[in-house]
Amino acid sequence: MKRPPIFPAPQFPPVKLRAFQRMPPAVFPAIMGLFGLGLALRRGADVIGYPVAIAEIALGAISLLWVFATLGYLAKLSQRPAVIMDDLAILPGRAGLAAMSLGLFLLAATILPYALGVALGLALLGLVLHTVLAGLIIAALAKGPAEGRQVTPVWHLNFVGFIIGALTLAPLGYTALAQMIFWGTALMAAGIWAVSLVQLIKRIPPAPLRPLLAIHLSPAALLGSVALLLGMPQVAMGFAVLGGLILLAMVAAGRWITQAGFSALWGAFTFPLAAYASLLMLLGAMKGAHSPWVWLGTVCLFAAIGVVPTIALKVLQAWTKGSLAAKTNAATA
Repeated sequence: MKRPPIFPAPQFPPVKLRAFQRMPPAVFPAIMGLFGLGLALRRGADVIGYPVAIAEIALGAISLLWVFATLGYLAKLSQRPAVIMDDLAILPGRAGLAAMSLGLFLLAATILPYALGVALGLALLGLVLHTVLAGLIIAALAKGPAEGRQVTPVWHLNFVGFIIGALTLAPLGYTALAQMIFWGTALMAAGIWAVSLVQLIKRIPPAPLRPLLAIHLSPAALLGSVALLLGMPQVAMGFAVLGGLILLAMVAAGRWITQAGFSALWGAFTFPLAAYASLLMLLGAMKGAHSPWVWLGTVCLFAAIGVVPTIALKVLQAWTKGSLAAKTNAATA
């Protein structure tokens, strides 16, 4: 008779983890979504007419939340620097750490109206940090199994996310650098869209990973916003139409995408929707208060107000209760 497998006895007393020893990177996409919502509220204040203080207060609180979470991950990293490669070996870790890095760009955009020099410094630091992170991600993918090297929507965060930096660089007059980022990331996004479309036609993604499909909306929204800031309104409207088609497809397939139920990967729904609302508000400001862009942007903004905090709150609750790390297989320092 075959003997049952032998498992080690549970350690008693249980090992108590040090502070932030298993800090889950999966918390950052939800924080990124809150950042996006705050910036969309700032855009909408000028177009719709509510007090901009609402957006500024929200952005201040979100900035502090991002700083706290980032310091938490840095504390984890200080305990065992190699833990970053363990986190980058899995999909939630790659998405989360990319979102953490992109938070520097979003913080720069938040500070832009108040301190131009600080915003520029944060944007440039973000470019350096995200470049280093992209290199580490490539190294992690190269060392990992072949199936892990397949193109996923998370690649937009990993390799197209640089476009967020151009939201600060373009208004500050660094147009050449912003244009270089724009065209480089546009080509990267187009490649990821094309490969992902072929993959979607050939095979059905596993239900737990389907929420990641929402990330495909982000590059269209961000490229459109940067195009408008660079004086290319027709290109911006083209990306707005593309983003609208992606959003309609996501809404139509909503039940199929959410079939597996809530998870931390639902954070993928937050930032794309908020970023698209920002693009529509920018177009509305350009075309006038009575343009269709304003009405569409208002609908998207109110949808984001309902969706983004709801998802973010659930993710943050899972983080504070300690279950997020286990559910997302976060590495331990």
